[in-house]
Amino acid sequence: MTPETLARVHAAAFTDSRPWSAQEFAELIDSPSVILLGDARSFLLGRVIAGEAEVLTIATDPDFRRQGRAQSCLDAFVNALREQDASTIFLEVADDNGPAKSLYKNNKFEIAGTRPNYYTRTDGAKIAALVLRRTLDTV
Repeated sequence: MTPETLARVHAAAFTDSRPWSAQEFAELIDSPSVILLGDARSFLLGRVIAGEAEVLTIATDPDFRRQGRAQSCLDAFVNALREQDASTIFLEVADDNGPAKSLYKNNKFEIAGTRPNYYTRTDGAKIAALVLRRTLDTV
């Protein structure tokens, strides 16, 4: 997937906040610690450093939601992490993102903390981020 494709899908998926640019994606995917999984309809971008993993973003084109694509990307990420001996996954999710929170809850992520006013919506609203964690041995 090209950085332009990633930016297009991300912009379609996140219409209420600033989407990531193709340049931002290009810089991330050039990093040796970054893992990119999925396709032009849904993707996960994550990274692994010193046994800890982070989901940087999961984005699904709205035309392809509710088809299990994000779940497939998350499953592939977990499998890739096991091969790299990672023990923990972290991520941040907007407190108002119900579908994503459900995905993570169903995948054994637990709240590890919050970041008040972390996300700024296009209308200026400030939304807290939930910091979620999953230990991989809780499969």
